[in-house]
Amino acid sequence: MWYSFWKPRDRFSLDQLRYLTDQLTKVQIINEVNKGFVVEALRSIAELITYGDQHDPSFFEFFMEKQVMGEFLRVLKLSRTLSVPLQLLQTVSIMVQNLKSEHAIYYMFSNEHINYLITYPFDFQNEELLSYYISFLRAISGKLNRNTVSLLVKTHGDEVVSFPLYVEAIRFAFHEESMVRTAVRAVTLNVYHVGDDSVNRYITSTPHKDYFSNLVSFFRKQSMDLNKLLNPRPDSISTIIAAVDEIEDNLYYFNDVVSAGIPDVGRIITDSILIILIFPLLFPSLRIGPDKEMQDGVVTSLYLLCCILRIVKIKDLANIIAAALFYPLEAFTKSSGGKLSGFISDRGFTFECQVPDNLTKYDTRHSMVNVPYSSSSPGLHSDGGVLQNDCSSSNLSLREALLEYVIKGNDNLVLGSLSVLATLLQTKELDESMLDGLGILPQRKQHKKMLLQALVGEASGEEQLFSSKSSFSRDGIGNDINVYHKKIKEQYGVSFLPSDVGISSLVHRFQVIDALVILCCRSNISAEVLWDGGWLLRQLLPYSESEFNSHHLELLKASHEKHASALVEEVRGLLMFLNKKLFLPVAMESSSPRKEPKCILLPPRKNSSEGGIPEGSSFAAGERMHELMKVFVLLHQLQIFTLGRALSEQPKIYPPGDLLENCRAQGSGLDVSGPKAGSEIRLGNAVPCRIAFERGKECHFCFLAISLGISGWLVLAEELPLKKSYGVVRAVAPLAGCNPRIDDKHATWLHLRIRSSSLPFLDPVHFKDYGKKKIKASVDGRWTLAFRDEETCKSAFIMIVEEMNLMSDEVHRRIKPLLSLETAIDLSSSSVCIPEDSSSYRTHPN
Repeated sequence: MWYSFWKPRDRFSLDQLRYLTDQLTKVQIINEVNKGFVVEALRSIAELITYGDQHDPSFFEFFMEKQVMGEFLRVLKLSRTLSVPLQLLQTVSIMVQNLKSEHAIYYMFSNEHINYLITYPFDFQNEELLSYYISFLRAISGKLNRNTVSLLVKTHGDEVVSFPLYVEAIRFAFHEESMVRTAVRAVTLNVYHVGDDSVNRYITSTPHKDYFSNLVSFFRKQSMDLNKLLNPRPDSISTIIAAVDEIEDNLYYFNDVVSAGIPDVGRIITDSILIILIFPLLFPSLRIGPDKEMQDGVVTSLYLLCCILRIVKIKDLANIIAAALFYPLEAFTKSSGGKLSGFISDRGFTFECQVPDNLTKYDTRHSMVNVPYSSSSPGLHSDGGVLQNDCSSSNLSLREALLEYVIKGNDNLVLGSLSVLATLLQTKELDESMLDGLGILPQRKQHKKMLLQALVGEASGEEQLFSSKSSFSRDGIGNDINVYHKKIKEQYGVSFLPSDVGISSLVHRFQVIDALVILCCRSNISAEVLWDGGWLLRQLLPYSESEFNSHHLELLKASHEKHASALVEEVRGLLMFLNKKLFLPVAMESSSPRKEPKCILLPPRKNSSEGGIPEGSSFAAGERMHELMKVFVLLHQLQIFTLGRALSEQPKIYPPGDLLENCRAQGSGLDVSGPKAGSEIRLGNAVPCRIAFERGKECHFCFLAISLGISGWLVLAEELPLKKSYGVVRAVAPLAGCNPRIDDKHATWLHLRIRSSSLPFLDPVHFKDYGKKKIKASVDGRWTLAFRDEETCKSAFIMIVEEMNLMSDEVHRRIKPLLSLETAIDLSSSSVCIPEDSSSYRTHPN
């Protein structure tokens, strides 16, 4: 009997739920003595309700019958400690997240209990409490649908007049903690995707629609902060990457908001981006200074334009940005927004305006940021020219400014301008007429459009299809662009008239081609950036010489010859550049540019001379050869391209020749793989020498220099006592670049530079990460060989020179089709290339 009386209750039972609820109702005051019990009771009730939802419906029936939610709110009112509100928010969040029954969710959302918790004046100065509160809002938003949303709003007739969940969530949209901002965005997206018309009207009504323009204002501030990180030259790449990731996350959020399909939201965001960010800030910074050098903010603006076009999929936004590129800079530097008050300083992107100091701060109850822009702003007109700019080239259009950077800018400016043009080319929301007006419509699309017009019986299309020149005015392209010019004037207040903008697709097309050809012939731009220019040029043109004028062809030919000569000069020092991957037509034939927009912002990788690496080192030589080869490959492909020939899948290179009779390679008995430590080798041509790899420990070896095709080795072998004229290989080093030198003071000493057999940026394993992480430069070694007399030392020197010359001659012979364009054309119909195993062959040197 006593055993049954004291028998403990089952933890997951209705009796336990009944007991906890009964004890909770008896609480009339919460203090240090009983707060622990209250917290544990709240936690246990959440656990029991979640369990009952999956196993026993009577649990939730009891919960409703006893109106436990009401008890929760009563306990909250009694609490004067932090632990109870924390546990209560967590309890309700767990219940909402884990309840599967629609009936249970409807009950939780009814009776205004949830709305009471949403609007309760919590102390948000406590970060932990704020975190629980935001998680609570996110849990509720995850259960929203067309049915449940009606339980959380107040209506008057058919119109929503109150929606606490949404209003309270966006108060924290600009909180200093990124996790809070992320959670708020999740809440808003859940609201937007409900698809309730009355809720959508509420969201886009005053003052709630200002949330979208405030988002853009906050984004603008982040853009300005990013620019401060970049100027002066950044030290912390990780900090920049973190800022860039947040910038792009914001744009993806804009796109997610628009994709929800709420009427007018796309228009509001478009207006805000143009009025707050692009027209007053990004466009004015794209100016050309007198020295044509990089100005602060230009690179940041180019990056932001690329990201906006790539990520935010709004047709009007893309076309208005493109249409505005026809305008001169003065059209934007002399205009300003209705409430905008600021200026563009002579330092570029540094933008000063009356932005409230609390942009990233928040009030405990009313932390919605009130920035001085709204989607209802009348445009960019103002009484005076608030935005000032003293640039000497303000008469240039923005489109021409981009081309000017391509022709005369540094690596970052060229890459930024190319990225903008490439992004416009790939933006699906952009009208083809806009691309044609900008001069970047791919010719295959031009022909497709003309053919379609001809097939449907439009005379203009037929005329253009069989005409050598396209007519911009006949096909109505100008009228399409004028529609957007009219929008820019009427909706955004930029008073530059469309009639003032000279538009000729033919002229603009040749301007773009001219800029890209000049770029490809520049010697002060990195190969990586030049390849992006080659890619864009390939998109614009067919395989035809007719698109290039004589000046273009002369430039390309001269540059090709210059780099071919430079390649010949470099080939003796480093013979590892015959990497077939470098010759493949990736420079122009890939489907998209190889770089992401964020690469525009990162500083160019330091070359060996800037990184403290000796100019004559293996690393410096390999890096120089790698860069030179990539530029040469681009120019070679352009030459083939201008002659109307298709780019081959393999480089046109002569095959290996026959092995010379009585050569050192034959005499040593080497196979294709070359000498390896521990293997046997014949010493017929070897020269005895001494070398000390450790101080005080001199070793006697036989020295031999051997070459097979385009490979060569320096070999130190130990003579076998029982097998005359044979030895065991003890050390092997590359022959290429060994730079043999007889000591000036000791004529019996021979100094050799020992280079690494591979370089990080030429190794396919490391090639993908090239430029992303710091590459550790290998340090050259050296051998000093001591011979018995001067004559023996000299004979070893001559042996090395002879083998290096044989290697060099073989390389020159094989790459002759690449160095000579005429030979390459003669071989274009053949499939001559380097076989996988060719190092054991050699031709007689010419």
